[in-house]
Amino acid sequence: MNDNSSTSAQIEADGERLVLAGDWTLEHFYRIQRKLKSLDPSQFTTLCFDNVTRLDTSAAQLLVEWFDPARMHELSSQLPASRRSLLLSVTEAVQTQQQDPPPKADANTLTQAVALLGRHMESLFLQQKYLLAFLGLVLSALARTLWRPKRWRVTATVYHIQQTGLNAVPIVVLLTFMVGAVVAFLGATVLETFGATIYTVNLVAFAFLREFGVMLAAIMLAGRTASAFTAQLGSMKSNEEVDALHTQGLDPIEVLVLPRVIALWVSLPLLAFIGTLSGIFGGAVVSMVALDIPLAQFLRIVERDIAITHFYVGIVKAPVFALVIALIGCAEGFNVSGSAQSVGEHTTSSVVQSIFMVILLDALAALYFMEMGW
Repeated sequence: MNDNSSTSAQIEADGERLVLAGDWTLEHFYRIQRKLKSLDPSQFTTLCFDNVTRLDTSAAQLLVEWFDPARMHELSSQLPASRRSLLLSVTEAVQTQQQDPPPKADANTLTQAVALLGRHMESLFLQQKYLLAFLGLVLSALARTLWRPKRWRVTATVYHIQQTGLNAVPIVVLLTFMVGAVVAFLGATVLETFGATIYTVNLVAFAFLREFGVMLAAIMLAGRTASAFTAQLGSMKSNEEVDALHTQGLDPIEVLVLPRVIALWVSLPLLAFIGTLSGIFGGAVVSMVALDIPLAQFLRIVERDIAITHFYVGIVKAPVFALVIALIGCAEGFNVSGSAQSVGEHTTSSVVQSIFMVILLDALAALYFMEMGW
């Protein structure tokens, strides 16, 4: 290779001996590549590195691939130890890459769809397995601290009750009030055909006592609180604050997770109760304005026709929803890898999982209670 610089990479063919000189680095990669293409590697049986001043992995990989890894392994035995170790490392890496080529994309669309479904099912199974293991850790931590009042995190628990419960009251009241009004409008529109608009009262009360009150409050907390838990714990994980707790001999489950779980256990039943009352009140307002049903008559119909059992059926689901939302939010927070992108991904995942699990559990509970005749 012709170059006026004394440090440029040089290659000379001396019979069966290949003489290398200068800097064999990334800076001269394309020069080396062009020169090697003009030579036949099979004619050389000896390598000379005596005049090589610098050698990096890029030039070494180019030389290994040109010679073939097997031949380079043989030729490198003649070299000094400082050069041989680098060439052998690059040779092993190239051999590994050649032995394990990347899988070719399957042209069969059906096969790809089935494989994608399989990966999603495997991911779902591992996710649920992790969630069950996390539930075990939370319950064991709760059992350890339940009979030791000195270890209770009262301040943190009260703080999270305020954040998840008290601060969520306005949005829950507004949401359930509007949904109650919509349910009343729809019920009145359908029942008017049969001359039974008075049963709009029963529809609104039945729907909110059994389903909508607790489910809307849970969905609101799933979007509002689960995401907050994941972002908070994910940021702590990124800043190594969780590792600092371990270093101090503290259990992160006891310090960070239990106060959040207990706070949701307190907050969600109260929000569900408030949401139920607000939804029924929304239906009552629509009944007064559009159906000429006075508030006193509305309340008498609810008291006469709607059994208290329906309220129990709805409110008993609140602690279960609270546990699921808190577990998913905290578990996703502990899964954050450390980057800002990971925090965002796991926050989104916690919201989606929480809402999905709330709706799924509510559907299963509705089927169970219906079969039981409750």
